[in-house]
Amino acid sequence: MTPQPLVISLTTDPTPRFRVGRLLITPAAAQSIPADEATRALRRHAAGDWGNVDSEDWAANDVALRNGTRLVSSYLTQDKTVFWIITEADRSVTTILLPSDY
Repeated sequence: MTPQPLVISLTTDPTPRFRVGRLLITPAAAQSIPADEATRALRRHAAGDWGNVDSEDWAANDVALRNGTRLVSSYLTQDKTVFWIITEADRSVTTILLPSDY
């Protein structure tokens, strides 16, 4: 499946800690994740709140934020659908996807 462009404003608090680049969402994620929940999770991701990752992955993301490597967050929708947000190392693209899209 080809990811689709996503338009979300990140201008509200909390302040983004890094550039997210072009925003994409996979078709399956677009059908499964309500837009307001995707927006809320993306804001958390951009602020360095990595969601439902274990402490080791949280620490790895904190290091990646400083070193300029890939960032991966995990979130749950209200109906318990797991989804990920991945920002590429060069910060050119951030994709919202379901684990099955990976």
